[in-house]
Amino acid sequence: MAVQIIALAVFAAVFVIAEIRRTHIGIVMFAAATGMGLLVAGLALEDIVAGFPVDILILLVGVTFFFGIAKSNGTIGRLVDRALVLVGDNTGALPLTFFVLTGVVSAMGSPLGGLVMAPIAMSVAHRRRIDPMLMALAVGTGLSAGGFAPTSLFGIVTWGTAASAGIALNPMTLLAVAVVANLVLLLVAHLLFGARRRSRSAVAVGGGTPSTGPVEHGPAEHGPAEREPFRGVHLVTVVAMLGLVASVIVLAVLGNEPDVGVLAFAFGAVLTLIDPENGRGALKEIDWSTVLLVGGIITYVGVLQEIGAVDLLGDLAATLTVPLLAALVICAVCGLVSAFASTTGILAALVPLAIPLIQQGGLAGWALICALGVCSSIVDVSPFSTVGATLVATTVDPDERPRMTALLTRWGLSMVVLGPLALVGALVLPAMAF
Repeated sequence: MAVQIIALAVFAAVFVIAEIRRTHIGIVMFAAATGMGLLVAGLALEDIVAGFPVDILILLVGVTFFFGIAKSNGTIGRLVDRALVLVGDNTGALPLTFFVLTGVVSAMGSPLGGLVMAPIAMSVAHRRRIDPMLMALAVGTGLSAGGFAPTSLFGIVTWGTAASAGIALNPMTLLAVAVVANLVLLLVAHLLFGARRRSRSAVAVGGGTPSTGPVEHGPAEHGPAEREPFRGVHLVTVVAMLGLVASVIVLAVLGNEPDVGVLAFAFGAVLTLIDPENGRGALKEIDWSTVLLVGGIITYVGVLQEIGAVDLLGDLAATLTVPLLAALVICAVCGLVSAFASTTGILAALVPLAIPLIQQGGLAGWALICALGVCSSIVDVSPFSTVGATLVATTVDPDERPRMTALLTRWGLSMVVLGPLALVGALVLPAMAF
């Protein structure tokens, strides 16, 4: 147990030290993971390095490169122009619109499939001067809600695990809880970030400079840019974008989990062969800082999982003698670990820990499993996870990315505490009274 506790303490200390020193957390965390793995845990170097999330690197690089081409050649700008003309002055409806669109795509088999909406949503936010934090949370909550559909991975793992343990849980109940919880979060996000408008003129998605004067609607939103025609390269890019979304949906419907990053690389390769100049320009859109941030932290989390530190947290929660307190702690542990690791993996690993509480502690099984599942998902907007990292990487204005990283960190980690309190209080506690 001493090794696990030391590793957890070092994990927390690296965050504090890197923040105080204003250094890149991912780089320091990767070094710490190597040191802890070799010197304290006795792991082989290849096992430690194997924890680096190559799949997330492929996702981030593939998605940002593909949509970087669409941005560089002007396709996204034209699409956003026309979308904003259709929306008109109803800017307030845009976050809810992207919540629904992301939720629908995420419900079709793979929750991460909803990430194909992130670049478009963040571009719309940039053009309409919506706070990118609000739009990021709209996408994140939509992905979380749709992921618990009976047809999607989060839902299948959660209610499937419950069913295998003999716990009655209606899949539609799980979906309803996820949708309501995430809509509440979106409302909170709107209250916190909805009033802020970007302090720059409305400019084309591909560029522009900050405005030093009062904020006003510029010509880029209502002027000639709206009438720029789609040329051949733009039509090809639109077909590729539709192909990417369709591939994700079709593969999910056929029972295969689509790899969005690999698909984005494939379509991006086609586009860069057709349009080499904009393909080269899209390389600068890849956010390597975020890749390193996520890579370093997840590598350390891999060491924690390898030495049993994650299981230790779950086991300690399960030994608590007060069932309601144990439920709170298990939900918090699920949220904390999921903020840095695979939500699907955490659900599969830690949902079974709730079974003894349900069987012996008099807790309503459906309520606790719903709370546990949603608590594991609502933290995914943390920039240390796949979803949050993608939201940071697709933020259009590079100057906004440090702010997005800080705010998404606070939001994600606050959900580790507030999520269990709210969901256990709203589901488990009332169910105990009946």
